Amino acid sequence: MATEQDKKPASAKPAAKKAATRKPAAKKTAAKKTAAKTTTARKSTTRKKTTPKPSAPLKAGATRAAASESKIIDTDNLKNKAIDKARAAANQGKERTGDAIGNLGKLIDDSARTLDENVGEKYGDYARSAADAVHTFADKLDQKDVDEMVEDARQFVRKSPAVAIGAAAVVGFLVSRLIKSGMDDRS
Repeated sequence: MATEQDKKPASAKPAAKKAATRKPAAKKTAAKKTAAKTTTARKSTTRKKTTPKPSAPLKAGATRAAASESKIIDTDNLKNKAIDKARAAANQGKERTGDAIGNLGKLIDDSARTLDENVGEKYGDYARSAADAVHTFADKLDQKDVDEMVEDARQFVRKSPAVAIGAAAVVGFLVSRLIKSGMDDRS
């Protein structure tokens, strides 16, 4: 009897194990089937949502391209307008500077006559040579275009940057003094 009992529990044990393993397997396949159904349902709905009309992207792309082109054109127009205004202002400033330098040359020339009478001809000659140099500079300034003057300034800075920095510092100092004295006169 012991042998039959040993046989029964041995045969009963694998059956119990098989039954226990089969149940979760059945649950897994059922879960797989429901998951497959939901993914199939999702796939079919996403296809409908993402399938665009063939003409829609072309129209949207064309609209974007036209908008970006108009922005580029607007930017170019603004840039050209700004450059034109800057050139006009530079030309006007050049004319005013030329007139001011010409007037300075006349002033130096007039003072040369006074120096001849009061101090001597030697000092009057120095003043006349300075007046001639100023008149020559004013003539060169009137003859040159603004673009030529900018290029000349670039070449000068490239050749001697230390002198250019020193000149900029002196001009900055003089301008600040002029502004400060103008403010002191107003108050």
